[in-house]
Amino acid sequence: MKISIAIALVISTSYLTTAQTFGKVLSKGKELTTTTPKTSLTNDEVVSGLREALTTGAKTAAGNAGVTDGFYKNQKIFIPWPAEAKAMKDKLVMLGMQGQVTAFEESVNRAAEEASKSAFDVFATAVKGMSVGDGFAILNGSDTAATHYLREKTTASLTEKFTPIVKTAMEKVRVTEYWNPLVTRYNKIPGVTKQNPDLEAYVTAKAINGLMLLISEQEAKIRKDPAAQVTDLLKKVFGKG
Repeated sequence: MKISIAIALVISTSYLTTAQTFGKVLSKGKELTTTTPKTSLTNDEVVSGLREALTTGAKTAAGNAGVTDGFYKNQKIFIPWPAEAKAMKDKLVMLGMQGQVTAFEESVNRAAEEASKSAFDVFATAVKGMSVGDGFAILNGSDTAATHYLREKTTASLTEKFTPIVKTAMEKVRVTEYWNPLVTRYNKIPGVTKQNPDLEAYVTAKAINGLMLLISEQEAKIRKDPAAQVTDLLKKVFGKG
């Protein structure tokens, strides 16, 4: 009798354990069903969604950067004194010209802000012309994979198209009026290596880098935040539902 009871207890315990395990499997299955990415998307839809995310990001980036202090007071994209001319900066500061150095740095950031007002069309055109093969590889990549791809594929063409915009912006905020007295003063110091960096190329590169950073932040937001998925296509490609 005792043996029968023991056997019954073992069978009962085994059944309970099996039921609990099966229940967990079912629960896990439901979880996977609700979190697994949708497979109904086509590659064309994914590519269109990536383009739309980048275009949306570019619009926001240009809007945020193209205002007063958009570059100058955003430490993530602030344009500093050219690194290649650091010795020049150090020497000028030592000579008591910190104020003029700061004014120059502000001027190049103002130029980037001014150029950013016209940046959206340039970036949107680059996004539209960007060739994308495997959209799913980018979609399933990092939170900033699309921006990285954009940078990799379009920086050369962006630089070509954005340079004249930056040049006009630099003329508008009179960057050279801040720079020329500094470089003239420095180059008169005996024994120094004469300085003449390409300011247009420098500001253009820094402005593009700054805008790309802002676009990458928007891409990450679109991927994670349903509120940032502002169109049906973005919801379909990046949404979890």
